Amino acid sequence: MKTIVGVLRGGPSREHKVSLATGRAILSHLSPERYTLRDIYIDKNGVWYVAGRPVSHEQALGTIDAAFPGLHGEYGEDGTVQRILERYGVPFVGANSTASAFTAHKVFAKDRAKEYGLKTPRYELIDMRDGEDSKITEIIRTFLQPVVVKPIGWGSSIGVSIVSGYAPLYRAIVDLLVSGAPSVLVEEYISGREATVGVVDGMRGEKLYTLPPVEIIPPASEHFFSQNAKYSGDTREICPAQFPRNISEELMYAARTIHEALGIRHYSRSDFIVSPRGVYYLETNTLPGLTPQSLFPKSLAAVGISMQDFLEHLVANASHG
Repeated sequence: MKTIVGVLRGGPSREHKVSLATGRAILSHLSPERYTLRDIYIDKNGVWYVAGRPVSHEQALGTIDAAFPGLHGEYGEDGTVQRILERYGVPFVGANSTASAFTAHKVFAKDRAKEYGLKTPRYELIDMRDGEDSKITEIIRTFLQPVVVKPIGWGSSIGVSIVSGYAPLYRAIVDLLVSGAPSVLVEEYISGREATVGVVDGMRGEKLYTLPPVEIIPPASEHFFSQNAKYSGDTREICPAQFPRNISEELMYAARTIHEALGIRHYSRSDFIVSPRGVYYLETNTLPGLTPQSLFPKSLAAVGISMQDFLEHLVANASHG
């Protein structure tokens, strides 16, 4: 008897388009001989659809055996959709609602990383309740310039900027808060090589199977792996990365450590900067992109794991609790 898998894609986040692509990749690689697939589309207003018709959560989830969220950013990775799935008792791929919420809050993730001995850039959190002026003045006075400005809870480098000076920093923070970011992270800028590492639970008989690091080399016109650099096609992605062996091992250890520290299950991808001062943890994705252009599938391919085998492994993990 076939397992009925509901693939959730789209969603009311700023990453709606890439979430559609991730969902499409999941649908295209899961074998129709083993699974009955349900395409569950979630529009930008959070309305769920099956076969083109709006449905309730109960209608969409009541007849499936497992759910596979192909969602990114707010709603998809912050614990919102996970709480819906938990409410209806549906097994699902990816971190549970608590781990998702904690990981999406970049400051909590950084705090956990520090507790477990990982380096992370110095940071300051600003939200709507703060007096921005005094905090920005303190950041300008005590942080080396430039600094990195990030919205809490958004992904795909949306809203991220690198700025110097009071006026640009003030404008970057206020623009994000006005645009709906619940809070803003101002982070020490670490110059170095960007890397990302994937972790998969139980793959190839290992408790935490760690994929080889990928080095990300943005085009010269970009100072970091920005939203534009992610999707322009001009970024070089080297896998396995050509780091010294001790650095690669440190990156893989750090990815496993934060995966466990945050209570993530099934799979994750963590981002780092390799600098002369050491390896610095940046953030973790609990539902990394699975499109043909995404980093995770390239890591899988580098070690000879097909997308079909990987996705079926995740569905099996979800089904078994």
